[in-house]
Amino acid sequence: MTVVLAPDSFKGTLGAAEVAAALADGWAEVRPADTIVLKPMADGGEGTLDAFALAVAGARRMPVTVTGPDGDPVEASWVLLPATSDSPGETGVVELASTSGIELVADRLLPDDAHTLGFGEAVAAALDHGVARLLLGIGSSSSTDGGTGVLTALGARFTDAAGAPIPLGARGLDAVAAADLSALRALPEHGVIVLTDVTNPLLGPTGAAAVFGPQKGLDAAGVLRAEAGLARLAALLPVDAQAPGAGAAGGTGFGLLAWGAALVPGAAAVADIIGLSDAVAAASVVLTGEGSYDGQSAAGKAPAHVASIARAAGVPVAVAAGRIAEDADTSALAASVSLTDLAGSSAAAMTDTARWLREAGRRLATSLSG
Repeated sequence: MTVVLAPDSFKGTLGAAEVAAALADGWAEVRPADTIVLKPMADGGEGTLDAFALAVAGARRMPVTVTGPDGDPVEASWVLLPATSDSPGETGVVELASTSGIELVADRLLPDDAHTLGFGEAVAAALDHGVARLLLGIGSSSSTDGGTGVLTALGARFTDAAGAPIPLGARGLDAVAAADLSALRALPEHGVIVLTDVTNPLLGPTGAAAVFGPQKGLDAAGVLRAEAGLARLAALLPVDAQAPGAGAAGGTGFGLLAWGAALVPGAAAVADIIGLSDAVAAASVVLTGEGSYDGQSAAGKAPAHVASIARAAGVPVAVAAGRIAEDADTSALAASVSLTDLAGSSAAAMTDTARWLREAGRRLATSLSG
């Protein structure tokens, strides 16, 4: 058999590449003669870099030191993808999660002061290298700065009524009165594609502050303050604040739209770039999964996209997940395994996720062999 492993990350435990490797180890114990193809998936959040680095031949990690969301230096990297017949010129992949992400301040959330400056510094490093195209994953943000941090790193200037630069983070939006984009760096030759699974607008009850602000530490008063600041910013930039995805990553989607980037569904774009359809077409079975497989998994998440590709190719698909919720639709799956069920509890499954993923790989190899 040829087995394609295309899981998403198990948030809070393992990245997609680690999940794929653990499943592969378990499968190979039962069926060592099978061909296993690793195609870890991502939707623009944590693990996007790992997915490209593992799945694309010739991909290279490019180290970079950036300013973290709390102002401290962060040792990060971006990924350089080689030119192809479909994409002339090299492509740079930059991930917000590893440069300005919430995991970098998980022990002390900074709702007013966290920012995306480091993400912008990594983008600038890729531009300095001379990439012809940029892919930017913007999931797992720590801030609600409207993208002012990333744009500042790229040459924009945001000032208060006295003409002084505003502070970084949501706090700075309290005083923003002018935006000067005249020194903003040019887009690379083949443009900038932003990967996101979020379609929220910048403002309103489904916007960046109201929906995602509490996850980043904003209390009720902070949400109102951030909403007002984002509205001030929206009045200064020539972008539709209600555009789908403008509210992604605390408004980073909005800022990148102002730069001229295009926002696209992350899972579909990643699948296309890593050649998932071609791999699936040659497969006997496809394994995908995520930390929580539930009723929302069919709404544009990576496993749903993987499953749709497999179904179109007539290839059976199975799921391994940290947990499989009662509202999850598993009727079209060839098999499914819950790590919580294998381990006896969600806590046990999260404590040693790799172990239970290997066991899931063994179980799926056994059940799908016939």
